[in-house]
Amino acid sequence: MRVLVFGHGYSAGFLTPLLVAEGWQVAGTTRGDTARVAAAGAEPLLWPGDEGAVRQEIAAADAILVSVGPDGGADPVLAAFGAEIGRARPRWLGYLSTTGVYGDHGGGWVDEDTPLTPSTRRGRERVAAEQGWQRLAAEHGLPLHIFRLAGIYGPGRGPFAKLRAGTARRIVKPGQIFSRIHAEDIARVLLASIKAPCPGAVYNVCDDDPAPPEAVIGHAAALLGLPLPPAEDFATAEMTPMARSFYAESKRVTNTRIKRQLGVALRYPDYRAGLVALARAEGLI
Repeated sequence: MRVLVFGHGYSAGFLTPLLVAEGWQVAGTTRGDTARVAAAGAEPLLWPGDEGAVRQEIAAADAILVSVGPDGGADPVLAAFGAEIGRARPRWLGYLSTTGVYGDHGGGWVDEDTPLTPSTRRGRERVAAEQGWQRLAAEHGLPLHIFRLAGIYGPGRGPFAKLRAGTARRIVKPGQIFSRIHAEDIARVLLASIKAPCPGAVYNVCDDDPAPPEAVIGHAAALLGLPLPPAEDFATAEMTPMARSFYAESKRVTNTRIKRQLGVALRYPDYRAGLVALARAEGLI
């Protein structure tokens, strides 16, 4: 059994060990960090670069995961290898998207059937990419699964380093709500789907507790016994356009479908459980 991961980055680094433990062979594309891919247990494939080897893996793969975002509005995997994937017809095809496709809902709840009304360029590009994969799946009978990921955190992506350095910021925008997901839980959702394909399925991948961003920083500071960073008003805070854009949308994302259809029990059902685990792993508490 073989899996090909396009864009073997942070999230795939948690999935590959789970697959290898169950007897899967994994290959993953990278722009150059072959050592990181190999350390996770996957065979590194340079792309761009070694397109011939990538095509061979497409033909041999039982499952293909696409973890590459749009590039300048176009989906690079579709553009380069859509025809080959269509001919190969793997038994499972996954695309990692984002909950940004839903747009702003003023803190209200969204599920997988909520109309897609993104308000950012990134969100619009992801909607276009989802539609492109859905067209390819319809044309070739591919078992496509779309995973809309909330904000990803995990080892190396927590708030502790900035808190300890005194550079963490507590930006406050009234009514702002984000959903999150621990990288380990992303991997467990993907594995469950690979084991039980449901062609055409769309899944929100998030935890149980959408929360304001300042609450997460506050809890992390309390865990370490550090002072709470001062509140900064979003309206006047100095931020890059990219950072500010993340506050353009506020919503609560439901994860009922991954529980009911895939039987997933989250290891980190809220940011509090996730932060405690990270702090313990880093020897901070």
